[in-house]
Amino acid sequence: MLASMPASKTRTSYHHGSLHEEMISACMALIESEGIGAVSLRRVAREAGVSPGAPYHHFADRAELLNTIAARGYEELARAMREARESAASPVEALGAMIERYVRFAREHTAYHRLMFRPELSRPEKHPATAAAGNAALLLVTEAVRDCQRVGAAPPGDPMPLMTMAWSIGTGLATLWLDGPLEHLCADQDMTVEDLTGQIARLFRSMLHR
Repeated sequence: MLASMPASKTRTSYHHGSLHEEMISACMALIESEGIGAVSLRRVAREAGVSPGAPYHHFADRAELLNTIAARGYEELARAMREARESAASPVEALGAMIERYVRFAREHTAYHRLMFRPELSRPEKHPATAAAGNAALLLVTEAVRDCQRVGAAPPGDPMPLMTMAWSIGTGLATLWLDGPLEHLCADQDMTVEDLTGQIARLFRSMLHR
């Protein structure tokens, strides 16, 4: 327990601005190592080496801390997918590249991915910034679908079905990689998850009209 730790182990002075970032970093490390269930403000304070009351200078409660991290995750995901879209040679290639980038993002940023799709924890309905960040990431996929429609590579009309398909493929692959048997299945076939993701992205692109 923090109360039993020697005084030298608990920092009593810190830069006010830096503690906010340290709380976020400590929380993300805890999510990656032990899961979201291990997160509490007291535990995060202990991991950061500060007093139990220190986090409350920055976060009203656990939900606000998790919400802040989820919003950042969506922002980072949107940035990654925007880069994939802008560097692609065509709208069809862009849509496939965004699926691959999404899966890679989830693997490289496990804490973000585990939290972003747990709205009952971050409670986005009480934190509109998180909902807006999530919608912005989805909008990028929707815009990529509309690009395909404009060049005749996707059926006209409502872009939502194709957007949902692309988003679901990325989310499903990422979840199976992080929480399921996908890595073992790929190893049995002498391939990596990245290889399989690339094959699925190519298959998805082949389904669209050139």
